[in-house]
Amino acid sequence: MQFTAQQIALMVQGRLEGNPDTAVSAFGKIEEAQKGQLSFLANPKYEEYLYTTGASIVIVSDQLELKQSIAAVLVRVPDPYTAFATLMAQYQKIVASQLTGIQEPAFISPNSQLGEGVFVGAFAYISEGVEIGDHCKIHPGVYLGKGVKIGAHTVLHPGVKVYHDCVVGQNVIIHAGAVLGGDGFGFAPQPDGSFQKVPQLGNVVVEDGVEIGANTTIDRATMGSTLIRKGAKLDNLIQIAHNVEIGNSTVIAAQTGVSGSTKIGNFVMIGGQTGVAGHISIADGSKINGQSGVTKSIKEPNKSYNGNPAFDFSQSRRIEVSTRRLPELEKRVKELENLVQQLLAEKEVRP
Repeated sequence: MQFTAQQIALMVQGRLEGNPDTAVSAFGKIEEAQKGQLSFLANPKYEEYLYTTGASIVIVSDQLELKQSIAAVLVRVPDPYTAFATLMAQYQKIVASQLTGIQEPAFISPNSQLGEGVFVGAFAYISEGVEIGDHCKIHPGVYLGKGVKIGAHTVLHPGVKVYHDCVVGQNVIIHAGAVLGGDGFGFAPQPDGSFQKVPQLGNVVVEDGVEIGANTTIDRATMGSTLIRKGAKLDNLIQIAHNVEIGNSTVIAAQTGVSGSTKIGNFVMIGGQTGVAGHISIADGSKINGQSGVTKSIKEPNKSYNGNPAFDFSQSRRIEVSTRRLPELEKRVKELENLVQQLLAEKEVRP
């Protein structure tokens, strides 16, 4: 597929500089792009490549002042990174729309419901009572358990497993190997030291616009629902335990674990390899640095936290600076001790 500079400018509401008929059919990094490719410049440290790139069209900031002439056609926008992402999303949507039909072999229960324009890949298994909305893409090896509901325009990549009765909203992306609705980790200790399994009778509900990374696992609730709210973004290799709630547009980086029944607010940002204890709450707008350990509730919104156990970020930075100065402080203390000893010795010898 080809797009002209004029079409691209219209899609991102940008201002065009150069030949409007210049066409591109692929994307490329600005330092590597070739003729026929579209690129962008968002980070100023890459500006030098703007004057040497082979890209035919480059999306740039409307505030950029050129230092020399360029060969590429420019599309000027307020935010080049967002504009480029928008174009890539549109391209991906067009490509995905061409993927329809049912590949063989695939098992689809006779009493399941598939909407219009649905794609089902080979070796997918769709159980009884499943409802799949219009234009969904169910890639090879996906398993959908009994009674699962999938909203329109959702994409399940290869090997996704969605257990019985779970609900996935519209425009959701779930990447390869993710598992939704496995049993929560519930076991009751017995007098003899053994553990009795607590049945997990709830489900997982994923709202619209969520993205879930590869090999992430979200456990079903003991009762009720484990909830992933609208627009949340979960990275790869994340563990979400039973009855957790994750708020709107919250983002969580890889290798984070959230323990059971914890409530995470809206617009929260959690760095990679963070551990979150169970039965606590995290206020809206909180920012938690990577490798932190959150052991108690965060009640004040829009603050940053760091460390294990996690506490106020600015305070943690001051402590870190002080810690680095410990060798110097130790040396100064020893010098002061020696000086005190010397003064005491001189006092003792005075007549």
